[in-house]
Amino acid sequence: LFSFLLLFFGKSVGILMFDSALAGLMIQKLPPQSKTAPSFPMMKWIGALLIIGGCGMFGVSLAAAHRREEKALVSLISALDYMQCELQYRLTPLPDLCRQAGEQNKTQIGHVLLMLARELECQLSPDVESCMEAALQSDMNLPGRSRVAFENLGRSLGRFDLDGQVRGLESVRTFCRTELEKLGKDRDVRLRSYQTLGLCAGAALAILMI
Repeated sequence: LFSFLLLFFGKSVGILMFDSALAGLMIQKLPPQSKTAPSFPMMKWIGALLIIGGCGMFGVSLAAAHRREEKALVSLISALDYMQCELQYRLTPLPDLCRQAGEQNKTQIGHVLLMLARELECQLSPDVESCMEAALQSDMNLPGRSRVAFENLGRSLGRFDLDGQVRGLESVRTFCRTELEKLGKDRDVRLRSYQTLGLCAGAALAILMI
């Protein structure tokens, strides 16, 4: 939740600060008689600071999105582990399996699983893949890699025998781990780069416009 709020706040504040800065810096385009000597330099520097701050916040939001992607994949791997154990040793029906996995996982991943269970129980769609698509529509803010993993999961559940479904779960889990490793590679350097590049881009743009 904190990462999502930081991502939303960072992008929103970045855009607002950037727009405000542009408005301030465009004052210098006005005719000389329409601006006063004391306020114009101050507005120019305030605009420059807002541009730098806006770009910096956008870099922070990119770093928050990266962390949110990682957390979602970790949660999804945990849910897949639970589902595989239930499927192999208890032969839990698919709607109950998704509902129990969702109740065990108090994240966005759990919410999607609960919505999938609801779709399966109500039989609003003809197959699991269609139910999965409907469940994913309930959370448009789900990170991209987790969304792809869910789509792959929807193509395997309910279409094969027990061994086939277990292999499908293992395939999706392997995909999640591979993507998690990619995100973890040079993670700290990448996150610092997002924030540094945001500030540098803001500074460069402010210098050009001043």
